[in-house]
Amino acid sequence: MAFQDALKELKEFDVNNIDFNTVGTWPILVKSIVWAVVFVGVVVGGYFQLIEPLRLELEKVTAKEQDLRQEFKTKAFKAANLAAYRKQMIEMEETFGALLSQLPTDTEVPGLLEDITEEGVSNGLEITSIQLQPEVRKEFYVELPISIQVKGPYHDLAAFVSGIAGLPRIVTLHDFKIGGAKGGIDLNMSITAKTYRYRDPEVDG
Repeated sequence: MAFQDALKELKEFDVNNIDFNTVGTWPILVKSIVWAVVFVGVVVGGYFQLIEPLRLELEKVTAKEQDLRQEFKTKAFKAANLAAYRKQMIEMEETFGALLSQLPTDTEVPGLLEDITEEGVSNGLEITSIQLQPEVRKEFYVELPISIQVKGPYHDLAAFVSGIAGLPRIVTLHDFKIGGAKGGIDLNMSITAKTYRYRDPEVDG
């Protein structure tokens, strides 16, 4: 009977005449609904006012933790391999130094020209011309072309080329041209030998 009475009171209650000053006279079901709505509102409001900021902060802290963990792993890996890295750097510096030692300096170029001339003479060739051409600047080095023209038998020309390639300085050979010489078995050969020097940005600009 009590439930039926409550339903009857709810039906007779006019929501258009709600007066919060007379809450005590409202039907029990209306009171329950209102209190339920208020409770839900308080819970939802409390969540967005208190819980949600904490959740967002927790996500930030968690993400930061992951970044720190990854950073720690990276640094730990580098630290564990530091000795190997240092050894590699020393080896690279030694290799680089060895290569630089094979590149002539400006003061050594005349000596290189003399070595090439001596190589030709020792192989029985006639040195027609040997001239240093204008240097060509690259990004990390300077190219020093040397134009060479010699005359002699084929096998002596081959020995001359082999001798230049075996010089202690780095020398590469380009633009071979061989033609017959008039009145004999000798051949004329023109060739461009290129040597290199390190380009120091502070000196060469």
